[in-house]
Amino acid sequence: MPPSSGAPRWKIPESVLVVIHTPALEVLLIQRADAVDFWQSVTGSKDHEDESWQQTAVREVLEETGIDALGPACRLSDWGLENVYEIYPRWRHRYAPGVTRNTEHLFGLRVPQGTPVRLNPSEHTALRWLPYQAAADACFSPSNAEAIMLLPRFLR
Repeated sequence: MPPSSGAPRWKIPESVLVVIHTPALEVLLIQRADAVDFWQSVTGSKDHEDESWQQTAVREVLEETGIDALGPACRLSDWGLENVYEIYPRWRHRYAPGVTRNTEHLFGLRVPQGTPVRLNPSEHTALRWLPYQAAADACFSPSNAEAIMLLPRFLR
């Protein structure tokens, strides 16, 4: 939401979706603090227009999970895919008037089994690791579920 003083700072309708997974294809899902029935992968918008997709992905993973996506044991992969979707009405107030669609760039992040996760409690309240098919079934977002189902394709 834009600040109450000064020029409005709307969310940029360009975001990342990062599917965090282990080599055994267990996927991390996190529960939204503002919608407890919503389980998802890491997502987040660019902070500024010049921020690259990779910078956004690295920042969002660190902010939401405490995981350093560029750490030596991690492997961040740009999948080169994008989803364009309609922003849910409950969150449109965060964007400039008239903005109804978002472009989401997809990444995968392989982490070692047992990687510690530290949630940002203002954004997420719980986490779980699930086999990729079960994780896809548990996602509230169809585009997130589709991304998770692509995971085996990107590990070949």
